[in-house]
Amino acid sequence: MHERLNQWEFVWAALVIGVAGTLVMVGWSLLAMLRAERRRDKVRRK
Repeated sequence: MHERLNQWEFVWAALVIGVAGTLVMVGWSLLAMLRAERRRDKVRRK
């Protein structure tokens, strides 16, 4: 009897972590951009 390490579980886990991290960073950047645009518009109105 021989047990082997299933490498595909680690490949899928790394892929999921990479995609999730990318989506979080895109969302964070989008929110930062929207906040900066709101601040810019607020200053221009004064």
